[in-house]
Amino acid sequence: MRASRRTFFIMSILLLFFSAILAVSCGAVRIPPQEIFNIIAGKSNVTSRIILVSLRLPRVLEAGIVGAGLSVVGAAFQGLFRNPMADPYVLGVSSGAAFGATIAIILGLGMFGTGLAAFITAIVTISIVYIIARTGTKVSMTAMLLCGIAISAFLSAFISLMMLLNHNELSRIVFWTMGSFSLISWNQVYYSAPIISVGAILMYVYARDLNAIMTGEEIAEHLGINTELVKKVILVAGSLITATAVSIGGIIGFVGLIVPHIARLLVGSDNRILIPFCAVSGAAFLMLADTLSRIVLSPSEIPIGIITAAFGGPFFLYLLIKAKTKYEGM
Repeated sequence: MRASRRTFFIMSILLLFFSAILAVSCGAVRIPPQEIFNIIAGKSNVTSRIILVSLRLPRVLEAGIVGAGLSVVGAAFQGLFRNPMADPYVLGVSSGAAFGATIAIILGLGMFGTGLAAFITAIVTISIVYIIARTGTKVSMTAMLLCGIAISAFLSAFISLMMLLNHNELSRIVFWTMGSFSLISWNQVYYSAPIISVGAILMYVYARDLNAIMTGEEIAEHLGINTELVKKVILVAGSLITATAVSIGGIIGFVGLIVPHIARLLVGSDNRILIPFCAVSGAAFLMLADTLSRIVLSPSEIPIGIITAAFGGPFFLYLLIKAKTKYEGM
């Protein structure tokens, strides 16, 4: 079993490398792989170097960072909530971010203002969900799920109302809510990489404790694990990662649902192995999805959320059918 896991890890790293090379090569101006190595060696022309370093590379890196972050959060949340349908947006973070971004777009605050507003409102939303779900010093996972669903519906209604009242900004709001890395620069990479990396490392540190919680909170407490602390750390780290990812690339659905499920089939449910494997696989998946978003209707670009939904929708139906079959067989 360990040998097969090692093989899958090696394959995922190779896939990530292949995805990165493909992603920086494709676009309105194609840069062959040989040219990429020439640029690295300093033997290429100025135009190709500018396209690669200033435009392609930060975009590809950001897609990888966001993909890794959302996948890790999806894996951790599915284990924490013991729910295969849980994903990074389950607590209302996406709706909170969309609410802030919509206001910023209407006010004309620019790209930085939109990202900042999305991040702030996402954090405020998860804070409200946490406060409502908390009873004393304990946090009910079921209550958090229900609060997240309720607040998401509430904020979605306001977003729809603002879209109806601001037709001039409708296309920009819709495009943002579908996700895109088209305006990414090195500034976004410098801002998001530390937050997402630290959050993912925190989740990995508590991977063993999360394994115990997946068997039941009472069993975990008997093993001496502070379940409330673990839940808080994972919820805070996951929310920060998700808020950062959404503020940078908009709402990119299904990444945190598809990748963890496929990863579990390949390497099992041990979070000490699952979390790093999801980080690598998620990065590769979103790099490939972003590449497809650029070349499917080239030279035009489609939102990356359409690509991930095209894969995620059928996969979600598969999970529902599988769950239904399992329930009927009991």
